[in-house]
Amino acid sequence: MKKKFLLAGALLSISVLLALAVINSQTYEAITPNVSTDSSDVKIVNEKLEIATLAGGCFWCIEATFEKLSGIQKAVSGYSGGHTDNPLYTEVAGGNTGHTETVQIYYDPAIISYEEILFRFWRDIDPTDSNGQFVDRGSEYRPQIFYHDKSQKTLAEKTRKDLEQSGRFINPVNVKIAPFEKFWQAESYHQDYHLKSPLRYKLYRSGSGRDSFLNKIWGKELDAEFTSKYPLSSNKPSLDTPYRKPDSQTIRNMLSHTQYKVTQEDATERPFQNEFWDNQIQGIYVDIVSGEPLFSSVDKFESGTGWPSFRKPIDKQYIIEKNDYKMLYPRTEVRSRYADSHLGHVFKDGPPPTGLRYCINSAALRFIAKTELVAQGYDQHIALFSN
Repeated sequence: MKKKFLLAGALLSISVLLALAVINSQTYEAITPNVSTDSSDVKIVNEKLEIATLAGGCFWCIEATFEKLSGIQKAVSGYSGGHTDNPLYTEVAGGNTGHTETVQIYYDPAIISYEEILFRFWRDIDPTDSNGQFVDRGSEYRPQIFYHDKSQKTLAEKTRKDLEQSGRFINPVNVKIAPFEKFWQAESYHQDYHLKSPLRYKLYRSGSGRDSFLNKIWGKELDAEFTSKYPLSSNKPSLDTPYRKPDSQTIRNMLSHTQYKVTQEDATERPFQNEFWDNQIQGIYVDIVSGEPLFSSVDKFESGTGWPSFRKPIDKQYIIEKNDYKMLYPRTEVRSRYADSHLGHVFKDGPPPTGLRYCINSAALRFIAKTELVAQGYDQHIALFSN
C-alpha cells in the first residue's frame, strides 16, 4: 500500500520529487536482498535493556516515533503475529502470512518506562481501526500490542481501558493485546527508513493521513508530558444523546443486504437505482442505523450523479470527515458520528453558498417527511422548513 500511495501521488502531481520517490523506492527493493531474521539476531549492547513489541500500521512511522525518545537504544522494523517463518515483505504485504508490520523497541527502563512507551504508542495510531492504519489497509497493518511478560500485559490492558474511558474516541478502542511469540526482522531497506530517505519518508507520512488525524484528535495534547492518567477529553460525547450504535448482530438483522454493505463495509450503491436520488418531498434524512439527523431536503439539489446530493449537513456535529485513499486519488469520506456508518463522500464542486457536494448513499439513510417529524421525535427540526 505504501508503494501504491507513492505511485498515486506521482500520477496526480507534476512534482519531480514525488516521481523520484517512487522510482527510488522501487530501486531499493530491486537491489536489496530480502533478508528476514529472528529477533535473536538483533544486537543488544546493554544487557539491562528491555523489549517492547508494538504494531501500529506502517513500521517506518512507528520506528521513527520511538527512535527520537530518550531511553530508546534502537527500534527495529519487522513482522509479528503470523503463521509462517522468515516472511518476506512481499509475502506479508500480500496479506497471506497473518503477520502485521511491527516494531521492536529496545529501551532502558531506568530512563523510560513501558507505560510511557504505551503512552506514546496510543498517540501515534488510530486505536479504533483494527483493519489497517490510515492509508494502509489490511490485516498486515493492523495495530496490536505483543506483551513479553505479565507486567506488560497488565499495563497494556490498563492503558487501553483508560484510553477507552477517557472519551477521546467516539468508536471503541479496538487494539488486540496478545502474548509475544516471534519477531522477524524486516529487510534492510526498511530499517531507519526515515533517516536513509528523509524526503520520501516525509512525503509518505504527510500524505498517509496519520498526522492530520493525530492533530485533530489530540491537538496540543499530542506532545504532552507523560502521565499515568488519561484526562477526559473535551470531545467526549454526551451520555444523554439518544443516538447509539447497536451491537453487530442487531445491525445485521435490521439492515438489508445493500444497507449493510454500504454502511458497514464502505460499499457504494448504484447511481440512479437507489431510493432517494430523485426524492423531492420535504423532510430530513437520518442515519439508517442510529437515527442521528444528517441532511435536509432544504439543502438537497440535483447533481446529475444519480446519488442524493446536499450542500451541507443539518449539523456538522453528526458528521465525521476523514481522508480516503481507496482510489488512486485522495477523497474525503463522510461518516456518521455515533453510528460510524459509511455515508459517502464530500466534493468541492457543489453550488453556492457552500460550494460543496455531499454525495450520499441512499442505503445509508432513512427519510422522515416533514409531516412526520413531530410523531417520530424530530420536532426540533421543523424550523428548517419555516421559509
